[in-house]
Amino acid sequence: MSSEITAEQAQQELLDEFEMFDNWMDRYQYIIDMGKQLPDFPEEWKTPERKIQGCQSNVWIHHRHEEGVLHFDAVSDAAIVSGLIAVLMRIYNDRPASEIRATSPHFLGDLGLDKHLSPTRSNGLNSMLARIYEVAEQEAA
Repeated sequence: MSSEITAEQAQQELLDEFEMFDNWMDRYQYIIDMGKQLPDFPEEWKTPERKIQGCQSNVWIHHRHEEGVLHFDAVSDAAIVSGLIAVLMRIYNDRPASEIRATSPHFLGDLGLDKHLSPTRSNGLNSMLARIYEVAEQEAA
């Protein structure tokens, strides 16, 4: 899915989509709806080493290297966090490690997510981002 456009273009598309909403309640609902589209996450992937520390809710991220790109699957037990996962997947999933490492998450500030998420949600989002970057670093090494 992502291979036709770059991570940077994916961020811009996301920003354009969010422009359609007048208020944060609609934006939150859109994020939650995105989370409902996440692919199934097998129970056996819910292991301690895949669990993200620093999240208020439970989050697991699984990754694999496929044909030169990193593929991520992730799940959360919280609706808004699932939506945040979906946002991250749109930008970072199925990309080469070098592109992931080169793509700064400016969408956080551009969308105002950094201001509109609670501190615990922000910490969780940053923990998920840190894991994605960590995996990309390991792959590049």
